[in-house]
Amino acid sequence: MPTSREFLLDSNRSQVVSEADTFTAERYRQMCGHLPPAAAEILDVGCNTGRGGAALKSLNPNLRITGLDCLQDRIGRLDPAVYERGICGFSTEVAVPNNSFDAIVAGEFIEHVPADEIDATLAEFFRILRLRGRLILTTPNPGYLKNKLRHLSVLLDSSHVTQHFPDCLRRRLRTIGYSGVKLYGSGRMIRYIGQRIAFLPLYGSYLIRADKW
Repeated sequence: MPTSREFLLDSNRSQVVSEADTFTAERYRQMCGHLPPAAAEILDVGCNTGRGGAALKSLNPNLRITGLDCLQDRIGRLDPAVYERGICGFSTEVAVPNNSFDAIVAGEFIEHVPADEIDATLAEFFRILRLRGRLILTTPNPGYLKNKLRHLSVLLDSSHVTQHFPDCLRRRLRTIGYSGVKLYGSGRMIRYIGQRIAFLPLYGSYLIRADKW
């Protein structure tokens, strides 16, 4: 019987769709627009081979980006012109000191974290953020109207081990101590209607940001 960590590693190895996801660069460009104005030190969680970081760096060459991924072969493929360094590890124990980053970005990541590690992950992000730092993440929207009409679920993707309803994730973040928690639409629909439409079920994913303040 594989351990939970072995399962996560196997699940990540088998997930290759992220390397071909045509929306990755747009997702990171959206997250870049939510960075604090003075942010410089950035942690890219679930960085994979660095396509997202490259999008961030193209928008702001002054960013100093660290990548975090649980697979060493992905860390080894990060472009040193984009990433200052790569860390191979899990989101519950990031091998950096307290108050290390101005912002953390995590694109379509948290749905791959087991339920019993969600709060520990969000608390670890809180630890390594600097005061006034910001967490920015996107995740599939369980309330997506198109999926509801088709009787589909976020969990039909076998690599998605959790799903996150916006009100519940907002509550988790506030319980840990984050403030200024805000929600925006994400996914391909932002190409057509932007990110600020109040009716969140129109979006296949959503962006949530929260501050350490």
